[in-house]
Amino acid sequence: EAELREGIAALRERVAEAEEAADTGVPAGAVTGGTVAGVSLSTLNAIAACESGGDPTAVNAAGYYGKYQFDLGTWASVGGSGNPAEASEEEQDYRAALLYSQSGSSPWPVCGV
Repeated sequence: EAELREGIAALRERVAEAEEAADTGVPAGAVTGGTVAGVSLSTLNAIAACESGGDPTAVNAAGYYGKYQFDLGTWASVGGSGNPAEASEEEQDYRAALLYSQSGSSPWPVCGV
C-alpha cells in the first residue's frame, strides 16, 4: 500500500510539471539551478537588461518584441508562436536561451555578452 501511495504521488508530481510546462511554454526541467536550457541566468539577464530594460512586455516600433526584443521570424525559429511580448517571461527566457545556444550572442549585436 505504501508503494502504491508513493507511485501515485510521483504521478501527480509529473502531471503537475506537465501542466506547468503547458502553461508557460517551457518544458519541465529546462530551468535548473542558475541556468535556462543550459545558458546562465546572468547571461540572459544582461542581454535582457540591455535590450528592453528587462521588460517582457516591451515593444519596439521597428518590429522587436519582448524582453529580448525578438523579431517574429526569430521567435518562430525557436518554437515561439504569436507575439513574444505576450508570452510568459519564462517562455521568453527559454526561447532566448535556445537562440543563444544555437547562435551565441550574434542575435544581439549590441547587447550580446
